[in-house]
Amino acid sequence: MVSAEDFFFSGLRRGDTSNAVGSNVTAANVNQIPGLNTLGISLVRIDYAVDGINPPHTHPRATEILVLLKGQLLVGFIDTTNKFHSKVLKKGDVFVFPKGLLHFQQNVGQRNAVAIAGLSSQNPGVQVTANSLFSANPPLPDGVLAKAFRSDKTVVDFIQGKFM
Repeated sequence: MVSAEDFFFSGLRRGDTSNAVGSNVTAANVNQIPGLNTLGISLVRIDYAVDGINPPHTHPRATEILVLLKGQLLVGFIDTTNKFHSKVLKKGDVFVFPKGLLHFQQNVGQRNAVAIAGLSSQNPGVQVTANSLFSANPPLPDGVLAKAFRSDKTVVDFIQGKFM
């Protein structure tokens, strides 16, 4: 019942970066390639417009290793002691984001950038921090967010409005 189609995906072509963050992540995981089931690997292609970002996010089930194919990226993660680790990558450079840690990439070059990232899970998951905090359904209570960000409800409402 298995065929070559279960191990094939032709969707890692250029992604549309004309969005609020200026990036596009195209996944090649078990949802696109059924043959990855139980193999513990997947990958993504990330396209970045000039100044585009892959916003702070985590992968709860995978470590990520990213190779920059084109452009220049500022990359970084925050470890469990809140220490920020970052580098500026150029074509051919590689950076590792440990499993579950908050990380991001930003195009700091003068042209579009492209990266490929491997992940140590066939279903790594992704949780984009700002989306989770400001567009949860139902919404997090304003008081929780205001206190967490040492702000007030008007600021929280303003930010939540950007995610509607």
